[in-house]
Amino acid sequence: MKLVIIEPLGVNKDTLLKMAEDALGDRVEIVYNDTRVTDTQELIERGKDADIIVEANLPLNADVIKGFEKCKLLSVAFTGIDHVAVDQAKEQGIMICNCSGYSNAAVTDLVFGMLISLYRNISRCDSAVRAGKTKDGLIGFELEGKKFGIVGTGAIGMSVAKVAQAFGCEVYAYSRTVKEGCGITYVGLDELMSTCDIISLHVPSNAETKHMINKDNIALMKKNAVLINLARGPVLDSQALADALNEERIAGACIDVFEMEPPIPADHPLLNCKNTLLTPHVAFATKEALEKRAVIVFDNVVRYLDGAPQNVM
Repeated sequence: MKLVIIEPLGVNKDTLLKMAEDALGDRVEIVYNDTRVTDTQELIERGKDADIIVEANLPLNADVIKGFEKCKLLSVAFTGIDHVAVDQAKEQGIMICNCSGYSNAAVTDLVFGMLISLYRNISRCDSAVRAGKTKDGLIGFELEGKKFGIVGTGAIGMSVAKVAQAFGCEVYAYSRTVKEGCGITYVGLDELMSTCDIISLHVPSNAETKHMINKDNIALMKKNAVLINLARGPVLDSQALADALNEERIAGACIDVFEMEPPIPADHPLLNCKNTLLTPHVAFATKEALEKRAVIVFDNVVRYLDGAPQNVM
């Protein structure tokens, strides 16, 4: 049985292959590709003879999936699978497993790193010191006592909620699933948008969540409110957010994800907004998280081979 790692996974090659060997032994032949390509024919060539394919966030369109003629398992080293032609995979009987949970801590860290940087003007303070200036005009805000709204209380949303509570925030949430006994007040989306000082998005990208945050509910936000999106770009209407920021109807935004993978185009509406902190889809990318997901991705393969698959999407 042949397992193809179709792209690098952010872990040193020797370390990654040792992890694969420790998990799988001689149960599979492993082929490792140490370059990232997006050409359809090249991807097909890499995966055409594979029984199992491991990938991270390379876009795998329907034509690529069709070319994976022997594939029975796609082990995705990522939480979301919106970059995979899922319907085509299902049509071919390809099981898809993800790596849910590997980046919970990493994403939570960046939520608060970005938020505190924005709240306390850290980048501007650094520039002021280097320019021989003082704190004038740089007085910030505290997290304690703020109403912190979370859209989506899955694993990452719950992790964010716990840290927000530790900072002394009142935590509100809107989610399909209500978690009892966690000190969170669940409300409707419109109420959350109009009530909270900070709103952090933690939902997947799908037909139901596209532009879930839009012109209408952004208009409900308080003038002092900050919006955080470390989830998926399509969840948010970027132009509507840009308009609200530039018209100073809300106070700021922290954005890590966009409608496309960075680099984003020079005319993207969020690039030149007021009070906006942007990062290049880096929330998941810590040394620890990338090693965690490698463990999970090979464990998914082991469980599949054992006839007890996990993390099936």
